[in-house]
Amino acid sequence: MKTGRKLKILAAGDFHGDVGIAEKLAEQAASENVDLVLLNGDLVEEEKVEGVIGPFLKKNKRVFFVHGNHESLATAHFLADFYGITHLHGYGVKYGNVGIFGCGGANIGLDQLAEEEIFSLLKEGHEKVKGMERKIMVTHVHPAGSHMEKFSEWVIGSKGLKKALDMFKPDILICGHVHEAEGIEEKIGNTRVLNVGKSGKIIEV
Repeated sequence: MKTGRKLKILAAGDFHGDVGIAEKLAEQAASENVDLVLLNGDLVEEEKVEGVIGPFLKKNKRVFFVHGNHESLATAHFLADFYGITHLHGYGVKYGNVGIFGCGGANIGLDQLAEEEIFSLLKEGHEKVKGMERKIMVTHVHPAGSHMEKFSEWVIGSKGLKKALDMFKPDILICGHVHEAEGIEEKIGNTRVLNVGKSGKIIEV
């Protein structure tokens, strides 16, 4: 039986440098009084990195993120250092009784990851939170075999992510990447899989 107050989260991604989206979501985070913000990649474009994190911090919200396939790993490190936020790539954090871990990037694009590397990074992050009562996995890419994979002919799901999902069984997987599947929610095993997209989603866990 899970105990304790539920954690209220605003999850979003795929801004692609649109500051207006970030500002709107930051207002929502404040009005909904969320505990933290999870951003799951493709937040910026390499030539436009300003303005998409700051609005959340101005609302005094804690931000965790992973990068997407439109950001290099170097850009992600820059964002983490500049804003003082936590990059969940191969990393895990404990927030109350919830463990949050993730893997950025994707199996296409900048700094393309091999499937086994995606699995290994998620395993590394999970090690830091494996004893937690509740767990959230955050990725940019979606899992292979998911319903949302069918929304695109060329953006394939990740087999490494699916392997990690089956092994670690998080309560929630937050992903994005396939814009056409934004807002789709499905169940894989006992895990809620959410493509949150730029519209974002308030979740409780």
